[in-house]
Amino acid sequence: MSKVTFSPLIVGCMNLGEWGANYPTDKLYEFVLHCLSRGLTSFDHADIYGDYTTEAQFGALLKEHPSLRSQMQLITKCGIRRVCSNRPEHGVKSYDASAAHIRTSLEHSLNQLQTDYVDLLLIHRPDWLLDPSEVAGEVEALKKEGKIKAFGVSNFTASQFELLNASTPLASNQIEASLLHLDPFTDGSLDQALRLGIPPMAWSPLGAGRFFNDRGDERVARIVKALAPLKEKYGAQEDQLLLAWLLKHPAKILPVLGTTKIARIDAALEALTINLDREDWYALWQASTGKTIA
Repeated sequence: MSKVTFSPLIVGCMNLGEWGANYPTDKLYEFVLHCLSRGLTSFDHADIYGDYTTEAQFGALLKEHPSLRSQMQLITKCGIRRVCSNRPEHGVKSYDASAAHIRTSLEHSLNQLQTDYVDLLLIHRPDWLLDPSEVAGEVEALKKEGKIKAFGVSNFTASQFELLNASTPLASNQIEASLLHLDPFTDGSLDQALRLGIPPMAWSPLGAGRFFNDRGDERVARIVKALAPLKEKYGAQEDQLLLAWLLKHPAKILPVLGTTKIARIDAALEALTINLDREDWYALWQASTGKTIA
């Protein structure tokens, strides 16, 4: 299958359902249509979102408006066995990257999303019992069946990524990255992505809302202070600068937006036009760490 191209910002769907805005189909249609009109065509799901209900809500939209499917790339994730009322058979939270679970989860997601295929399937969390050859065999079968276009992982370390990538080509690693989570810059994750030419996706690029809801935190306060002069310099808002900081990295990070608000979608798009100076980038890094670099 052909290589999948994603929009420069990914629309995260976790908060569109029961875990967030819980949009009815008409409001969801308005939101999705606006994203598509602005060039945001990639939508990120996971089977567990909304305790296994959010995919179905999105699928109801696609059933009502089937022409939308060809205009978008659908991403979904599997591999977490979440304990909730919708999965009474799950006795303990666990990770499962077995061939059987990957297939069962994907086929359920396809049914929920009202589609024949997803553009990208991700293993949501590292399963320490993962057998690379078993996963590779199942992925190859799913690709041949036309059920997935590409395969990748989420929250994998660089070594875990390398191990699986040696058995089956991985299209992305969706990792947490922001000015409040710098690990990917130092643990080899972004180095690996850059070396392999595989753009990583970054979840919680705005620190899971902490910049807006946790102003009393010392680290957040330092970053907000450092952002103040940059807001005037670049004519930008804080959230735009936070995204621009990630976008500056040569690995071509694809931030996963968590917002359900059209106005914030529009604001986020402006980040694509901001090219931070190198000194400004490092000023924000040092504000985050609280110390001057060596």
